[in-house]
Amino acid sequence: MDSLTQGEQPYYLPLKDEINVFESAYEAKLPVLLKGPTGCGKTRFVEHMTWKLYQNKTEAPDISLVTVSCHEDLTATDMVGRYLLKGDETVWNDGPLTRAVRTGAICYLDEIVEARKDTTVLIHSLTDHRRILPIDKTGELVPAHEEFLLVISYNPGYQSVLKDLKPSTRQRFVSLEFDYPSVELETTIIAHEAQIEESSAERLAVIGERVRNLKQHGFEEGVSTRLLIYAGQLMARDIEPRRAAEAAIISAVSDDSTIQQAVADIVDVILP
Repeated sequence: MDSLTQGEQPYYLPLKDEINVFESAYEAKLPVLLKGPTGCGKTRFVEHMTWKLYQNKTEAPDISLVTVSCHEDLTATDMVGRYLLKGDETVWNDGPLTRAVRTGAICYLDEIVEARKDTTVLIHSLTDHRRILPIDKTGELVPAHEEFLLVISYNPGYQSVLKDLKPSTRQRFVSLEFDYPSVELETTIIAHEAQIEESSAERLAVIGERVRNLKQHGFEEGVSTRLLIYAGQLMARDIEPRRAAEAAIISAVSDDSTIQQAVADIVDVILP
């Protein structure tokens, strides 16, 4: 679990109207679903929006964003809380979701479909007019704080049918679709995040665009903006561009030698 307190504004470059839609959903207390490929900026978007929404609140919680990276071993108990031994006493300890509900933080469940089904069912009562969290072990019904917002994300292109998000869950959320940015926007993002010259950032952005077009090789996922930034950060620290691309892009995107060679051919054409 990761937590975010108010500090410096997280950098985010909007692609469409996602900021306005998210703000409206927050005001209307509507839960939000973010859909998009790995490393396209979903988590950074949530961090940016949390900062934007909470920066001027006089009674903002100490921790304004609670992020949970979902996985197959994540249980409802992990999310809600459990009794723990403290000395000679048994004391209830809130889980991350319960803390967010009580304090009015944004709770971000990243890759929700990776969690167990009982965890997914758990959030249903927080996503309709009730806005409550039942805690079976204590018999408590926790009403959501006025400022609480539930945000979930997943990558629909990566998941198997068995791990797809059920309609009964999906249709409880306002949905925002994310994709990789255009070369122009991705150049700006890479240059800012990696602190490199725009010309170098543009070459990395072009590599990203061309690698994502390798669908005929069975490479559906593409290269993330995150990996392009990693390559830029290595270059900013005097790693030779081709070596930086090899470490952060070619070797990172796949273990398949055919795909790696196809990506390497693109890199060799674009990087000096």
